[in-house]
Amino acid sequence: MIPAKSGGGRFEDALKIDVVSASELSSEISARWSTAQAADARFDSPFLSPRWVAAVDRAQGPASGVRVAIQRDMAGDPAAFLAVRRRGSTAMPVGAPMCDYQAIVTRDGFPADARAMLRALEVSRFDFCHMLEEDPAFAGHERGRNTSWVIEVPDGYAAYEAQRREAGVGVLKDIDKKRRKAEREVGPSRFTALSDSRADFDQLVAWKRAQLAATGQTDLFRTPWVMRLIEELRETRDADFGGGLYTLHLGDELAAAHFHLRGGGTIHGWLIAHDPRFERYSPGLMLFQDILRTLGPDGYRRLDLGAGDYRFKRELSNRQQMVTFGFLGAPSISTLTRNAAYQMRHVAETLPLGRFSALPGKAMRRIDVIRGLR
Repeated sequence: MIPAKSGGGRFEDALKIDVVSASELSSEISARWSTAQAADARFDSPFLSPRWVAAVDRAQGPASGVRVAIQRDMAGDPAAFLAVRRRGSTAMPVGAPMCDYQAIVTRDGFPADARAMLRALEVSRFDFCHMLEEDPAFAGHERGRNTSWVIEVPDGYAAYEAQRREAGVGVLKDIDKKRRKAEREVGPSRFTALSDSRADFDQLVAWKRAQLAATGQTDLFRTPWVMRLIEELRETRDADFGGGLYTLHLGDELAAAHFHLRGGGTIHGWLIAHDPRFERYSPGLMLFQDILRTLGPDGYRRLDLGAGDYRFKRELSNRQQMVTFGFLGAPSISTLTRNAAYQMRHVAETLPLGRFSALPGKAMRRIDVIRGLR
């Protein structure tokens, strides 16, 4: 462990924070972290697991810069865990831009000191993009918020279906109609959970790359560490953490494939694509419906669709989780630069410039994606 430096902060606080690299994270600390995560429903996301941090560190290699700050309570027991990827004097979320949630995982509502943890990590600024809004340690440092859409199925699919029907949402009925039409015109639908098909996995990646190219987005899969991470997760079948390939065939044809991250009681929607030839049947929604039918009290209870304002997410979800983006920084050149960028973005977004108002925000997001992939 690396003892924290005071960095101008209160000396007694600094003494209670340790910093370790991801590879040095002991089994005892990982277990304490996992216990704290499991005890609070807010933290029930595989992206907040120590196993996510370890997997990203292995994928990125010896120069990953992944560090964990561990704040201890007055008795000296680990009580708060913050993982970051340190790059020079700034830090980003571990696994960004592939990471859909960030938070300081705390035990029993412990009041973590984010600034002291960053001083211990020896960074002057931490940029976050999907911070849990309920995290008090970052309150007041957000520059915007987004909605993550969550489907809770604690009592099984039939109860969830009845709930959606009572809410006046007809999306499940529409999916049923499209499934019957697809089966008449193409062939029987076949769902496979946790598929080990290499060919279907490769097809999903090919579809995703085509999607990114068609929409002018960065091809994440050209980055070696991204593929190493996905490959490791694909092979990790543990119930408490790992990836999962879910597929839907129509007849003999692969119509849709999802690769999701699993952990705790949650399946997190991650990489989603379908064969454009079957677009009219909405095979991606059919596959979501099949996954939802597997949820219930005896296993995974939640399908997290993540952020993004899409109609299917609004209609399928029955809970919302707010996430924020912004930064926490100490006085420095990098903090001033980031603040200026957000100020320019805010001015542009408030002016009546049409689509040009969104350009600074898009540019910042693109730059952050590139920073994370390096």
